[in-house]
Amino acid sequence: MEDLVLDLWYKNAVIYCLDVDTFQDSNGDGIGDFAGLADRLTYLAGIGVTCVWLLPFYPTPDRDNGYDITDFYNVAPTLGTLGDFVDFSHRAEDLGIRVIVDLVVNHTSIEHPWFQAARRDPTSKYRDYYVWSKEKPKDAHQGMVFPGVQKTTWTYDKVAKAYYFHRFYEHQPDLNIANPAVREEIEKIMGFWLQLGVSGFRMDAAPFVIELKGIEGVKGVDPYSYLDEMRTFLSWRRSDAIMLAEANLEPKAVTTYFGDGHRLQMLFNFWLNQHLFLALATENADPIEKALKELPPIPESCQWGNFLRNHDEIDLGRLTEEERAAVFAEMGPEPEMQLYGRGIRRRLATMLGGDSRRLELAYSLMFSLPGTPVLWYGEEIGMGEDLSLKERNTVRTPMQWSGEEYGGFSTAPPEQQIRPIVHEGGFAYQHVNVADQRRDPGSLLNVIERLVRTRKESPEIGWGAWRLLDAKAPTVLAHCCEWRGQSLLALHNLSREPAMVTLDLTQYQCDHLIDLLDDQQPSPVQEGCFETRLPGYGYRWYRLGRPVAASTTSQDADTARSNGKVARRAKAGAAR
Repeated sequence: MEDLVLDLWYKNAVIYCLDVDTFQDSNGDGIGDFAGLADRLTYLAGIGVTCVWLLPFYPTPDRDNGYDITDFYNVAPTLGTLGDFVDFSHRAEDLGIRVIVDLVVNHTSIEHPWFQAARRDPTSKYRDYYVWSKEKPKDAHQGMVFPGVQKTTWTYDKVAKAYYFHRFYEHQPDLNIANPAVREEIEKIMGFWLQLGVSGFRMDAAPFVIELKGIEGVKGVDPYSYLDEMRTFLSWRRSDAIMLAEANLEPKAVTTYFGDGHRLQMLFNFWLNQHLFLALATENADPIEKALKELPPIPESCQWGNFLRNHDEIDLGRLTEEERAAVFAEMGPEPEMQLYGRGIRRRLATMLGGDSRRLELAYSLMFSLPGTPVLWYGEEIGMGEDLSLKERNTVRTPMQWSGEEYGGFSTAPPEQQIRPIVHEGGFAYQHVNVADQRRDPGSLLNVIERLVRTRKESPEIGWGAWRLLDAKAPTVLAHCCEWRGQSLLALHNLSREPAMVTLDLTQYQCDHLIDLLDDQQPSPVQEGCFETRLPGYGYRWYRLGRPVAASTTSQDADTARSNGKVARRAKAGAAR
């Protein structure tokens, strides 16, 4: 059983998400590519990243940031070749970095050869790759993903002389998952990229992938059974490969995606994310505590993916209208900062007003809360957004490497670059970049590096059980993670005002605490009670130190040595 647990590499991973075309341009054409990304892998290794998640890099008309795909088995020509991808993945492996890629199989581009064949010939085998209706369904204006931008979920095609279903934009027709031929095709796609060395997939729009809406003749079919099929195929092809799914649902609905551990290994924790932003906006720990209590228990082999920012908008759709209004008022008060009536299209640094204390607090929360941390590129240096860009593209600007012209991203003139780099205001590349922050010991980049290092050295966060503690202060979140005889206590003051913390640690039988993020002397615990003062937006990570008996028996010593070996093996396994 121990060997099985040690193979769960994602439990103690640090995942870094990036878009190849905005990360590093190697040939001066204004578009990032795999050659440029490969050259920057040492930077990611230096931060402590153990897994890179790549947004879609496949051939595409690029009307939705690459999520409208025309070929699932290739690399977009502007980003390189399959050979460049293999070279990149090989270099990543040499640095101990795994690679997972976006699996976008809910839909294709309208320009995909499958759809073009389907619309031209009703007898084509590809006709049933999609979902059609001769009449426009009555609920065609319901269930739109992009309200205010999207007008319907059923669009008429003049060539096919029928309506096709699309959960997203009209140029992204949904695939018919009920068709066995489509499922077989998806397995081929997965097998292809697994063979090229990836360690798994981030499944885009998981609830819609298994949706059977609009498909006739499938009543009584359990849509979740398809997740069983996908997991079985994945595990047979590569036993340590994972699926990390996007499923923004209420807590009671997500357990079906995990199953008893035989379906998806990871889900993004949207529920916690939304309540975390509510807590930051209101400077009160209660929303986080409430969200954690509402999360269902998950199988031992499964994991939450914790994040602050991602490549989309900050989705606040699960909050009440009052709660959402509070977050909007604090972090996105202007209409141009909001999106789809539910989200904020800004980066974290600007949402928090550029306050370094709040940024550090937020990242300390992400790295210490139960689960695996997922970073969006550029967040480690506090990049800003460009609100002049359309919809979600505001947070998809080129990486800011240095204060040199165009931020070191590309040598191409601005009109040729994939998107404009942030070049105005306090978050412009001249003020916020990797090169400058590397030389500043107190920079956000160096804080993130220390948090990553400490997180990787604390496997109880990702692998252990957790519990909330009463800090006797409403602005302070106190939680403890326990695993194999070790315990880590994390304290976070969400208020700008200092807070006194009083904790009852009697149950832990500890006599001192060791600050993991500072070199201060151990803090004593008097008769099970610990008191400390946290500054405004202050945070602490403590290792619980237990008393050492004056005379230790040989059996106790052997046990201690054995526990030490187990912990070291676990850390080594988690870092694989």
